[in-house]
Amino acid sequence: WPPANQQLARMWRRSIHVYQIAGFLDRISRRLPGADHHLVPMRRLQDRDIHGLLDGTAPHVSFTRREEQQGEAALRELGLPAGAPFICFHSRDTAYLEATHSYRTWDYHDFRDSSIENYLPAVEELTRRGYYAIRMGAVVEEALSVDNPMIIDYATQARTDFMDVFLPSRCHFFLCDSAGLFCISIIFRRPVVHANWISLDWTRSSSPNEFSIVKKLWLRRERRFMKFGEILDSPVGTFKETVRFQELDIDVVENTPQEIAAVTLEMDDWLSGTWKTTAEDEELQSRFWSLFTSEEMHGVIRARIGAEFLRQNRELLG
Repeated sequence: WPPANQQLARMWRRSIHVYQIAGFLDRISRRLPGADHHLVPMRRLQDRDIHGLLDGTAPHVSFTRREEQQGEAALRELGLPAGAPFICFHSRDTAYLEATHSYRTWDYHDFRDSSIENYLPAVEELTRRGYYAIRMGAVVEEALSVDNPMIIDYATQARTDFMDVFLPSRCHFFLCDSAGLFCISIIFRRPVVHANWISLDWTRSSSPNEFSIVKKLWLRRERRFMKFGEILDSPVGTFKETVRFQELDIDVVENTPQEIAAVTLEMDDWLSGTWKTTAEDEELQSRFWSLFTSEEMHGVIRARIGAEFLRQNRELLG
């Protein structure tokens, strides 16, 4: 597949020089006797920062001076005053893959989708706190219906490959779900709030700059939500197809606007130094993370689950 973002590909090429001849030499070397002794195997979970190393290192890609100027000028064009703080927000839908990879159907990924409307109460409150809010997305199903001038529907109005990278690299934090766009903020060490995270086994765990709340799973036959431990002790926490949930009569339930707003404001308070934790909150955090035993996916655990979310769902920790 071609790069999803040409600007990001350009920046990586400035940092990592890969010569075309290397591919040719690699194909030859793999055919030589004893080649296996010289291959570095790709880890199945190569995207997991289980040692928490990213937070202790600088970003490996950067903008040129000219690109910095280009980005600042584009912020002015979007309507942001110089120096104005902003957050990015995004929710996954089917539009991007249907537009860019239309040769196949993508409904097997529908369980990862979430409604952008449910993020708006959190975003509205952030604008009252003085932030601009920029809705991200290369291709989205629908435009925002808002009349708040501090909420900018960049995805439908002015998006470019360049600003798809520049905005997440400069935002105060990124509010999103499990769609891969948040990884740009991770590359640039920006904080991230994950609402509607799905695939519990893969919950982000290594960075204190990542807060999460997760979708809940409703068992239709038993008329109850699955407990977190039940999910982790079964294959359900790693399901990758919508039909797998359907076969077990499981409804995937999105986070409510209230839940999303709570964890979002917790992150803002955390970053500003005004968040006050309690002994109860820390006990709930410990109970949640104690359920994760896979050292392959969860080494150093420094991330946090939304405090209000755990208070309201403590029965799922049993």
